[in-house]
Amino acid sequence: MAANAFIKLVPSSAKESITTEDLKELFLYFKNITGKTGDQIKWEYDDAAFPYEIKEKPEGKGSWFYLLSNHDRYNAIILGVDKEMIREEDGSEQEQTYIQVTLPENATFGDKGKANEFCKFLAKKLQGELHLFNGRIMYFYPRK
Repeated sequence: MAANAFIKLVPSSAKESITTEDLKELFLYFKNITGKTGDQIKWEYDDAAFPYEIKEKPEGKGSWFYLLSNHDRYNAIILGVDKEMIREEDGSEQEQTYIQVTLPENATFGDKGKANEFCKFLAKKLQGELHLFNGRIMYFYPRK
């Protein structure tokens, strides 16, 4: 059974909306900074730290893409961007953007670990609300 995690961009987040292109740039930035860790310790760490490449299908253009790995301990992670309507305390409705991170049925425990790591990075970077695969919520935005 597939598992999902969500990063919700709340009104006090760094951004109120995000596109799949922004998400791809954040992924490449994440791969770059994890690779720099390897440079510091004189080890080819970038391939082991986050061993995924961006793949996109025509039907998912603009709404989702997946990260595919050619390592034996990893398989794939699916990333998508969507919007939902939320009800405010005063009764009005507001549109909220969220990032959905999905582990497909053939995902490994390694995929889940890497997905959790990437979700936490995204939530910190975007100052969002992270709903983890296990149902727990982590808050990375400034609270009043």
